[in-house]
Amino acid sequence: MKNAKALTITYLTPVSFASLNGSDKEADNISNIKKITRETEQFPYVSAQAVRRALRDQLAVIGKTLSEGVTATIKKGAATTQQDPEKYIDDDLFGYMGTEEAKEGKKGKSTKRTSPVRVSPLVSLHKYEGDLDFATNFMGVEAGGDPNIFETEIHSGLYRGTILIELDRIGCGEGFKKDLPNTEKAARVKDFLTAFKNLWTSGRQTRFLADISPKFIAAAMLKTKNPIFLESIVPANGGVNVELINETVEDYNEEIKAKVFGARKGLFSNLPEGTVSIGEAFEEMFKWIDEYYK
Repeated sequence: MKNAKALTITYLTPVSFASLNGSDKEADNISNIKKITRETEQFPYVSAQAVRRALRDQLAVIGKTLSEGVTATIKKGAATTQQDPEKYIDDDLFGYMGTEEAKEGKKGKSTKRTSPVRVSPLVSLHKYEGDLDFATNFMGVEAGGDPNIFETEIHSGLYRGTILIELDRIGCGEGFKKDLPNTEKAARVKDFLTAFKNLWTSGRQTRFLADISPKFIAAAMLKTKNPIFLESIVPANGGVNVELINETVEDYNEEIKAKVFGARKGLFSNLPEGTVSIGEAFEEMFKWIDEYYK
């Protein structure tokens, strides 16, 4: 594992009834979801920014202290974090960009850390069918007001996303005065994997509670940095296209140090040979990380 450079994970999650990521309103009484257009069809998606926010939130849920946001020191500057990756796991994993105001004859400067965790949007593989949830807000009716009628776009389908972790950049590089110990690097990656295993976004969950944690994963330790499964995991015959997955593995055999496929049993009928449970797949990845940072 020592000459590996990255861990890539492509995952599928079925959603039966959800309104996952809000978009700008097209009408005053309709709450839209984000969608992309392919030819004449629209496909809902959860933005990469929302996925990253959800991963940060889960790190906090499992007890990790996060870097608090701070106001920019220059006019119209964007708020950022504490920018201390040695202390805060999220500054290390997700990076940051900040600016420092010029003062006392000193020039202003900018600081940044490029995120070693790369995240794709979580995109539906099933088109949007135009479904709407009808609702009425009766708050204020007793005081003489009228009911507020509104609708929310909803969707049911299979969503696909990918994460790539640049393992050789965790706990070192931009923002670090000295590298973290390898034990701490391994702990941070495994904490991230735990957060990812329990992925849950807080947006629109009050009325549309949804589970977007991975139900199928294709993971690989690579000697290169390439999300090899990103476009190769597609549904077929009640499961996934095994032939396409096998072809991908064969094409990148020289770059793959280790691989594992995991699935929630009973949700998919057609899976690659040797597929284990989701829990077993994550345990295998934990072993890879321990071996890599040994």
